[in-house]
Amino acid sequence: MSGGRLQGKVCIITGAGSGIGQATARLFAAEGARVIVADVDDKGARSTVAGIKKSGGDAVAEHADVTDEEETKSLAAKVARRFHRIDVLFNNAGISGVGDVVETEPDMFDRVMRVNVRGVYLMSRAVVPYMIKQRSGSIINMSSCIAEIGLARRVSYAASKGAVLSMTRSMQVDLAQHGIRVNALLPGTILTPFVERYLKESYKDPEEGYASIRKRQLSSELGRPEDIAPAALYLASDESRFVMASGLVIDGGVSGAK
Repeated sequence: MSGGRLQGKVCIITGAGSGIGQATARLFAAEGARVIVADVDDKGARSTVAGIKKSGGDAVAEHADVTDEEETKSLAAKVARRFHRIDVLFNNAGISGVGDVVETEPDMFDRVMRVNVRGVYLMSRAVVPYMIKQRSGSIINMSSCIAEIGLARRVSYAASKGAVLSMTRSMQVDLAQHGIRVNALLPGTILTPFVERYLKESYKDPEEGYASIRKRQLSSELGRPEDIAPAALYLASDESRFVMASGLVIDGGVSGAK
């Protein structure tokens, strides 16, 4: 593809086998990026890549467990060897955790923190040396509007996303001198395969759960992955060169007031 807001940029997107990651990978490729679709779900990653290539985009699938230090280092090194640079890292991979402080078992709490926080840390730690060497780069971390508001029965998830937002701001202070920008996305509830599965598992009537979630939205609707991807595109592009340590809220009004 010729032209585009990310023309020639090399972009790693974790958790890109479905949902927000997949929508973002498609958009980045349509805007001229070389996209590395990273996921523990190899089938999902390959499906994302197939769709991109069918549309004329440039993408490769890579297996990546963001909780595994060696896998994150291996992925970063492989991308750098192949493309000679890494321009964008979108730390999108994550899991949810449902339960209040009593319901949430320690093992579940630890797993959510391991994927959502340690995963961002490890992937960033693996990529940053290459960005420092080239003196440029954009890191986008997936936080959530829950980092700034209260939401029932989300103790582990809220803790992880609050940590990601704080880590984003701290990383930016350290990395600004190297020409690297670090920002976060704070979405509301987005209708992804994960949320659809959550509704089926948590409610006898999934439609009742869907209606309950919609009531939180000033928009009265849940977001779609395609609502988040353009925000990631903005932070990945040079258009946001003056945006640093920000938390971009895209939540349909959840953090507003009814």
